[in-house]
Amino acid sequence: MPSKGMRSLCFSLNKSSNYSITHYPSPSLPSLSSSTPRRSFSDSVMDRTLELAESMITKWNPDTSGYAKVTSLFYESQREARDFIQCVNDLQKAMHFFASENSSSEMLVRGQNLMQIAMKRLQKEFYQILSMNRAHLDPESVSARSSRASARSSTSDYEDDEDEARIGDSISEVEDASSIVMTDLRLIAECMISSGYGKECVKIYKVIRKSIIDEGIYRLGVEKVTSTHIHKMDWEVLDLRIKNWLNCVKIAMKTLFNGERILCDHVFASSDSIREACFTDISKEGASFLFGFPEIVAKSSKKFPGKVFRILDMYTAIASHWPEIDAIFSFESTAGIQSQALSSLIKIGESVRTALTEFESEIQKDKSKSLVAGAGIHNLTLESMNYLSLLADYSSVLSDILADTPPPAMSSLPESYFDTSDSDDSQLPPVSLRFAWLILVLLCKLDGKGRQYKDVSLSYLFLANNLQHVLSKVRTSNLKYLLGNDWLSKHEIKIKQFAANYERLAWGYVIESVPKDPKSVVSPEEVKECFRRFNAAFEQAHRKESECVVPDSKLRDEIKVSIARKLEAVYRGFYNTHRVTMGRQRNVLNIVRYAPEDLGNYLSDLYFGTVDPSSSLHFRPSRSG
Repeated sequence: MPSKGMRSLCFSLNKSSNYSITHYPSPSLPSLSSSTPRRSFSDSVMDRTLELAESMITKWNPDTSGYAKVTSLFYESQREARDFIQCVNDLQKAMHFFASENSSSEMLVRGQNLMQIAMKRLQKEFYQILSMNRAHLDPESVSARSSRASARSSTSDYEDDEDEARIGDSISEVEDASSIVMTDLRLIAECMISSGYGKECVKIYKVIRKSIIDEGIYRLGVEKVTSTHIHKMDWEVLDLRIKNWLNCVKIAMKTLFNGERILCDHVFASSDSIREACFTDISKEGASFLFGFPEIVAKSSKKFPGKVFRILDMYTAIASHWPEIDAIFSFESTAGIQSQALSSLIKIGESVRTALTEFESEIQKDKSKSLVAGAGIHNLTLESMNYLSLLADYSSVLSDILADTPPPAMSSLPESYFDTSDSDDSQLPPVSLRFAWLILVLLCKLDGKGRQYKDVSLSYLFLANNLQHVLSKVRTSNLKYLLGNDWLSKHEIKIKQFAANYERLAWGYVIESVPKDPKSVVSPEEVKECFRRFNAAFEQAHRKESECVVPDSKLRDEIKVSIARKLEAVYRGFYNTHRVTMGRQRNVLNIVRYAPEDLGNYLSDLYFGTVDPSSSLHFRPSRSG
């Protein structure tokens, strides 16, 4: 019989295997002059090998030995286990050599029978080690062991601390157990693969290890869902699912998939094709499902409050773990996993850009007509700036998402809303431009709402209040770094302009009630009339403006100080000039009601927006002395 046919006989049980068989070189034998002595020598070598193998292999045959049936070879004796592996390897080499010398010998059949018994034993050992050592083969333990081993190799020369040494000894005990288990698995795998039983070995490994990956993902709270399921979910349910996913992807990349890749590479180090195929079959389903979840959420058309922030969290999670994704799933057969992760990033990016466009549209389409009491801060301002300040926390992610986005079309807003300095914004990065644009859209909308006030002074106070709130949110969030100090300075000037216009319109007639030149009024009657005009104008303005509100304390104080300074400046000169003259008049307290230094006190209770409708000013007499 040809040697090729005999080799087929030796490995007939595995002829369907897709894995290659590693053939070790034949042992060197002395050259003999005739064929008969050479065969006799080969027979004697094979016979001796069979004798040694039979003694070892039959001892651990569970079908013929009750002891072997209930005892683990690798747990019973590590030394004997290694002798068993060496015995099987020697038998495989001898059979390989002998088949080329005497392919018709019955010793090959005898050897094949022993090999089948040995492989059955090793399959059992492989299964037991995998199933009984889940703690030592836990992905977290394997990945941590690998990390500590790397760190120890780079810092061992500098290890001097006794406490660290003791901790290291404790860790080493655990690592030693893990190392022994991994070494045993590798020995068995290499022996089975070289003997033509790689398929059986891999099948056991995949069944057990895949269940660990799948179970790990499930225990972390991530379940398989479809777009239909997502669409039917309440936000609370979906939000919890996303939170579980965020926790899962962090653990999965650092321990679950990383540990499994390390273990797979170690156990099947002898065959690149086997370790790739094995790891792919174990991880592909779980990883594809894990990295496909963000895409399903992003593609869902159902709107939820806060959805954009959660999908940005998922984008951040994938992007921050991309080096691990690239390293762990580096095989050609796992390229689909990388593609799925990338697809999720793309879909999230599209969803975020759509959300920003919808946000801009919602601002522009806001139809609320009700005026804010006291010209305070509009709900649109509060909600929009809360949204934008939260978005700014994702500025680095948004920089990627908006990197290739064209600048907004300014033609969609009236030209009057732009000034020459706006052209400088073109130098900003796309993400900063987008935020600046969204705030500009908001301010334009607020300008229109301010025009709804019949009293123009309230329009300006409304604009000052709302722009002040915008700037306050910018200063206290990452928007400050996106928009820059120049942007802030430009809009601070606008607030001052709005406030100045408000003061002029709301208090200007009070100031104008007093003659600019105090000496221009000479008759007592004219002086009385001037004081009465001032009293009436001040009381009217105070009563009207007491209904107004300035929520920002700094702006409130600035407005009150500015008004008081202007009032006192004109009123003091007139008061000091005519105080003595009015002191001789009857009912002087009804004529000269206010001293200049009292005006600021009367203004101090303004702009808090808390007014009793029936209240009026209760003025104490002026010190006309």
